[in-house]
Parts: sequence; structure tokens; C-alpha cells
Amino acid sequence: MPTIFSKIIAGEIPSYKIAENDRFYAFLDINPLSPGHTLVVPKQEIDKYFDLEPELLSELNLFAQKVAHAMRSVIPCQRIGQIVFGLEVPHAHIHLIPIRTEADMSFTKAREQISSEKMKELAELIRSAL
Repeated sequence: MPTIFSKIIAGEIPSYKIAENDRFYAFLDINPLSPGHTLVVPKQEIDKYFDLEPELLSELNLFAQKVAHAMRSVIPCQRIGQIVFGLEVPHAHIHLIPIRTEADMSFTKAREQISSEKMKELAELIRSAL
């Protein structure tokens, strides 16, 4: 059965797409830790991040790097944090999170409530910076 990320990639579930190529897809997290929180996933369904073939793992990180640079150029923050975290979706993924402090990377903190309009605006800003 396809993962929720595969359904997003296929367009079966809407997303705030940031970037896409033949192997990877980046989109805004709908339950973000901070505005601009982005998920970067391989299109191939592989459950565990470190089970990715070395070439795919390398390419995923290079794709994420481009997205992170674009994010940093349009979102006020100190850094773009990167974390591989999550058990709820059996599909390898990277979180790119605009941060000001280390606490901004905590998955125990309350998630931001961001309007659909603001999410669309953020996605467009990041896309335009790519």
C-alpha cells in the first residue's frame, strides 16, 4: 500500500510543493515546527533513511541542500536545521526547519498553526528562490 508521501507525490493528496525532479519531492509540512518547515523525500518508497542506496542518499542530500539554500534566502532565521526523524510514515524523509535556537528543532513543542494562504505564500517564496 502506498505511503501518504507517495500519495502526495502522485497528486492524490494536495501539498504545498516546493521542488520536484525525477527522483525527489519537497513540500511544506502541514504541521510545521516553524514557518517554512519542509519535508524532502525520495519518490522511491524506502522505509528507512539509511537503507537508501549510497548514490540515492547522496543525491537526496544534494537536492535538500538546494531547497535549504532557497529557504534560507527568503525565511528569516539563523539556520536551516536538518533532521531525520519520524516513525509515523514508513517512507524515508528529511525535515528542513528554519531555526533561531536549538529548541526550534524539538518535536515535543507545539506545532505552528499557519493559514492555507500563508502556506501558499511560503511555498511560492521558496520556489521562486530556487
